[in-house]
Amino acid sequence: MKIERCGFSGVVSSLSVDGAHAGWSASPQRTGGVLWLTGLSGAGKTTLADAVAARLSDRCTHPVVLDGDRLRTGLNRDLGFTVQDRFENVRRIAEVAALLSESGALAIVAVISPLAAMRDDARAIVGPAFREVYVSTALACCEARDPKGLYAKARSGVLPEFTGVSAPYEPPLEADLEIDTGRVSLAMCVDTLMQFACAQFGREVDARAALTRQG
Repeated sequence: MKIERCGFSGVVSSLSVDGAHAGWSASPQRTGGVLWLTGLSGAGKTTLADAVAARLSDRCTHPVVLDGDRLRTGLNRDLGFTVQDRFENVRRIAEVAALLSESGALAIVAVISPLAAMRDDARAIVGPAFREVYVSTALACCEARDPKGLYAKARSGVLPEFTGVSAPYEPPLEADLEIDTGRVSLAMCVDTLMQFACAQFGREVDARAALTRQG
């Protein structure tokens, strides 16, 4: 998977984050947790989630990606995009993430969850294991990427109530981590998220942060 738009570039399968791996190993000291990635459509949430999960899987850990778009084809296929349905979408995802966390897995959630109240609900469901990660890529950058052509449809009126265009997105005021994929390379973003996950849930963090390999 290669992204080359708005400064977010790199091949997911070739990213080197071995230094970060050292912090998350198959150890009885490792605990479950939830990384909740929120941001606009096209911000890079799913790309980051998949890349981090792939690297953690290499170390025999138990990451599970809960992607909003994918879940809407199955578990949440009965939901639309009204405010009420979006609250229910977030609630269901949070319930699943909480179960995974309680089992010792790391749930990496990638879902817009546009309103602060939605994310507050998710935090209340998950509890202390919840970590909010704001993927703060600017709207202009997300529109420039527009991998699914959704922004173009929203601007033309084909997609009503589209977050960032005709529906609001409320940025987190106190996110546990902020990552801007429009300004930082994919490799650096993945390293940052890996180190954060290890620090929060790995219990065996190498005090020396991994140097990002870019090539």
